Amino acid sequence: MRLLYLLALNILSVSATAGDRVYQYATVEGVPLFTDRHTSMGNALVSTKFYGRPPPPAVTGGCKLSSKKAQKRIQRYAKTITRLSETHSIDKALIEAVITAESCYNPKALSSVGAQGLMQLMPKTASMLGVTDSFNPEQNMAGGVKYLRMMLDEFGQDKRLALAAYNAGPGAVKKYNNTVPPYKETRNYVSKIMKMIN
Repeated sequence: MRLLYLLALNILSVSATAGDRVYQYATVEGVPLFTDRHTSMGNALVSTKFYGRPPPPAVTGGCKLSSKKAQKRIQRYAKTITRLSETHSIDKALIEAVITAESCYNPKALSSVGAQGLMQLMPKTASMLGVTDSFNPEQNMAGGVKYLRMMLDEFGQDKRLALAAYNAGPGAVKKYNNTVPPYKETRNYVSKIMKMIN
């Protein structure tokens, strides 16, 4: 039984990628079963785990920046983005693309794992950056752009690696020898932003 359990855990650790939700069930005999579908088939649900940082609800249905509401938001933050771009020597288009991908310019965006605001700061990251209110657009952008600058410096100004680190964490990038981690959500994130700025 223990061997089956260890084999199942090994399969899970290899196949699960960021953005995947994994359900663990147990049969009546106690054998663990792992699946990406919420269907018990008569088995008992043991746990549910989410790998990676999913996008906030505001983005899951698609980001429509052409709407009047979105355009008003973009205009509202334009001066701040320009100022932060100059302060941290980051291309304004990159900052705008990150905000678009992270929250679609929704300052109240909240992901299911707790990332908050325009640039989707995790609470611990926000605290490290001196952000006391992640739903305050000015604070959120100041912290997010500062963190993006840190990731660019950390990875030799490589935008792809900096974006991967912003999404999955610098540890994940280093774990895979300074390459974009093989996480579906992270790779899609990097690809999406690179298309926006090129």
